Amino acid sequence: MISHFIQNHLFLLSPFLFHQKPPPLAVAPQNPSSLSLKVSTFLTFKATHVVKVSSLVSFHSPTSNSSKRVSRVAMAEAQNVLLDYLHSTRGYTFMDAEYISKNSPHFVQLLLSQLENHYDDEFDDDVAGCLRKFLWYNPINEFEPFLESLGILPFELPLFLPHDMMYLSDDYLLLENFHALSNYGIPRNRIGNIYKDAKEVFGYPSDLLLWRFRAYESLGMSRSMVIKLVVCCPSLLVGDMSSELVIVLDWLKKIGIGNYWIENHLCGNYLSCSTTYNAKGMLDSMQFLHKIGYSEKQMHDLFKANPVLLLEGFGNLYLFFGLSLKLGLEINMIYSSFIEYPHILSNKCARNLLRAINFLRFIGLGIDDIAHILSNHMHILSSHPLKGPKTVCGQLKLAKADLYKIIKDDPLKLISLASKLKQDSAEYLSPYDPSIHLEKTTFLMKLGYAENSEEMAKALKRFRGRGDQLQERFDCLVEAGLEYNTAIEMIKRAPMILNQSKVVIEKKIDFLRNTLGYPLECVVGFPVYLCYDLERIFLRFSMYVWVRERNAANPMLALSTILASSDERFEKYFVNPHPEGPTIWEALKRLSHKDKC
Repeated sequence: MISHFIQNHLFLLSPFLFHQKPPPLAVAPQNPSSLSLKVSTFLTFKATHVVKVSSLVSFHSPTSNSSKRVSRVAMAEAQNVLLDYLHSTRGYTFMDAEYISKNSPHFVQLLLSQLENHYDDEFDDDVAGCLRKFLWYNPINEFEPFLESLGILPFELPLFLPHDMMYLSDDYLLLENFHALSNYGIPRNRIGNIYKDAKEVFGYPSDLLLWRFRAYESLGMSRSMVIKLVVCCPSLLVGDMSSELVIVLDWLKKIGIGNYWIENHLCGNYLSCSTTYNAKGMLDSMQFLHKIGYSEKQMHDLFKANPVLLLEGFGNLYLFFGLSLKLGLEINMIYSSFIEYPHILSNKCARNLLRAINFLRFIGLGIDDIAHILSNHMHILSSHPLKGPKTVCGQLKLAKADLYKIIKDDPLKLISLASKLKQDSAEYLSPYDPSIHLEKTTFLMKLGYAENSEEMAKALKRFRGRGDQLQERFDCLVEAGLEYNTAIEMIKRAPMILNQSKVVIEKKIDFLRNTLGYPLECVVGFPVYLCYDLERIFLRFSMYVWVRERNAANPMLALSTILASSDERFEKYFVNPHPEGPTIWEALKRLSHKDKC
C-alpha cells in the first residue's frame, strides 16, 4: 500500500524528435553494430586529432579492453558531452538524453578507453573537447547506450544489437512500443528484461500493446499488478491473452485469494525477474491439488502460507509421484500423505525423496523394502537432503552391505547416518522424538534461562517451534544488524517475536528500514513492533505516510505512537487533521478488508 504514495518518475523519449534523420556522413560505417571510428577525409584538424582506424576495435569484440580505470571526473565530463550530443545534435529531449548518458557507464567507459589511446596527453587535459571533436564527425551506434540504459548487461549487448541500423530513429516500431511500455508505467531499467525475453513485442503495430494492457485490466487487475506481471513474465505480452492466466485468476478468487493479495504479496515478494513463470504450470498445480483431494479452504491456506508453490509448480513432485506408483505404493496413501504433510509438495522436499529412493536402490534394497520405508517415513525423509551412499560409506568406513543391513533393520538410521542437516537442527522430526524438547531447552539456555527452573518451564510454553526454528529466527535479528545481547533482551521483553516465521520477521524489518526510513535501532526501544501483524503495520503506516507528506503530522514519530495507540486516538491525530484524511482512511481499510476476503 505504501507504493501508492511513492512517485515513480520515468524518463520518456520523444517519438517526434526520433524521426529526424541524422546529418549526412562523409563515410558510412562498415560495421553498424559497433561504434563507428572512421574520420572523414576532409578533416582540417591537426594530425594529433585524427583517430587511427587500424588501431581501434569494436566495443563488443573479444579484444576490446575496458580494464583500464577511468577517473570519475573524466566519466562525468564524458557523460555531459554524451548528454549534449544526444540532446542538441540528435534531438532527444533533455531528460531522455540525461537518462541514457547517466545509465550507460560501460558504453561511456569503453568510449573513453578507446579515445585515450589516440589523443595521448591532449586527452588528459581536455576530455570533453576531444570527445566533442570525435562525436562531431563520428556518430555513435545509438542502440548501445540506449539498450544498456534499459537494463541489458554489457556482455549481453552483442546478442541484441541490430546488424543493419545504428540510429534509433530507423526503428520507429521499437521506439513506439518502448514509449507504450514506459508511458504505461514500466520502469525503463526493466524494459530491457522484456526486450530480451519477448523481443517481438517491439515490432507490434500502433496501440496493440495498449490494447493488451487494457485486456488484462478488464480481468480486474490494477495497473501496478499488470506491470509487475509483464516485467517478470514478458511472455504474457506475446500472442493472444493467456487463457490459462484467466482460469488461474478465477480459481484463486473462488478459493478466497483476491487480486489485492496477488499483487501485494505474491507479485510484490515472490516474483523474480531472473526466473521464468508460466500460467499453464500454475493451472496444472491447482488441478493436481484438486485431484488429490484438497478442499478450497486447504488450497487457500496452502497458497497463503507457501506462495512459491503456486509459482514453481510441482515438477519434482510429479516425478516422485510416478516413481512411487511404479514402486507399488497405493495412490490413496500417496494422496493422503500430500494432504497431511503439505511441505512434501515443495520441489525441494520432492527432490529429497527422489534422492532417498536412489540411495536405497544403490545400497541394494528391494522394491518392497523401499515402498515400505516410504509408506511409513515419507514426511521425515522429505525434509532431509542426503549425502551420496559412497560418501556415507567412506565417512563411516562401512561396506555397502553393512550399510544395507543397518538401514534395513532400522530405516530411520538413514537420516542419522546420511542426512546433510546437523542432527540438532533437523526439520520435521517425529512428534514423539524427545530431541524436540531438548533442542528448545538448549536454545533457551543460550538466552539465559536456567535449566529445570520455573522460568524455563514458562519459556518452554511461551516459545512455539522447534529449537532450530527458534534459533533461525533469532539469527535473523542478529544478521539484520542488532547486537547479540540486545537481541536477547528484546526477545525476553517480547517473546512473541520468535513465534513468527523468519520470512515474516524479515518483511517487517525491511518495511521499517527501506519503506519507512526508520533505523533498526527503533525496535530496541519498542520490540513489540515485530509482534504486530503486517496488516496493522501496513494500514497505519500507510495513513501516517500520507498525512506526513501533507505536513499534517510530525516526521519520524516513535513506532509506539503510531502502532500502540487505540483506533480512536489514532484517528484523532493521524486521520482527522487533514480534511481528506477520513476518505483516505476508509479507502485503505476497504483495501485491507478486500485482501482478507
